[in-house]
Amino acid sequence: MTDFDHRVGVKEANLVIRNLRLTNVVDANRNALMEDIDHQFGIDEISYNSTDACLYLAYDATNINLEGIEDIIKKHGADIHNDWWTHTKEQYYKFVDQNVKDNAKHVPWSCHKPPSGAVKKHKE
Repeated sequence: MTDFDHRVGVKEANLVIRNLRLTNVVDANRNALMEDIDHQFGIDEISYNSTDACLYLAYDATNINLEGIEDIIKKHGADIHNDWWTHTKEQYYKFVDQNVKDNAKHVPWSCHKPPSGAVKKHKE
């Protein structure tokens, strides 16, 4: 896949996929919740499985993070499921999101590069 296979604001290298169990999602707030998240810059895909009460997300971690998505979830009266496994995944997802964001800003260096202004000598 290339960057052209995704929505605007989503780069393949920064794409992360998340699935979270939610609570208090009913028919009345589900559509508004899904639309609100879907309109955020950096979201590639979103779906909700009512049987498992799971939210499936694919997004660019440099443009949006899980904390912003959680704020939208809470704004609509839903919440992240309160169990050990969901909280463990949530903390791991936040760590990886921050790592992706930091790595996207990182400028690689090399000790093999000549210093700026150095002139290469030619052998004759």
